[in-house]
Amino acid sequence: MRRLLTCCAFVTVFTGLALAENWTGKLVDATCIADPQKASTGCDATGATTAFAIVVTGKTFKLDDAGNTKAAEAMKNRADRSTNPNAPPSTTVTAKVTGTKDGENLKVETIEVQ
Repeated sequence: MRRLLTCCAFVTVFTGLALAENWTGKLVDATCIADPQKASTGCDATGATTAFAIVVTGKTFKLDDAGNTKAAEAMKNRADRSTNPNAPPSTTVTAKVTGTKDGENLKVETIEVQ
């Protein structure tokens, strides 16, 4: 019986991981997108951004709370900042998000900021 329960637990975990998808696109400030005046000036994500979204082939997906936390941490540790922390960061931020789609939002498992 114990072996059966262990086997079922493994199947459940690996099935959940198999459903995860990847999205690669431009990381933007989600609060800026909601405001048409700000959106016209550009909504690039910065180190001060707290709510993120990713734009993939013209479609925008907002990140969940855990994704926002992970994205903020990734923005602080960006690759272009690690080589020369005194250099200004590039304005366009590309990100690869792994997670599951929940309507128009993404439940983020991992995020890589490039």
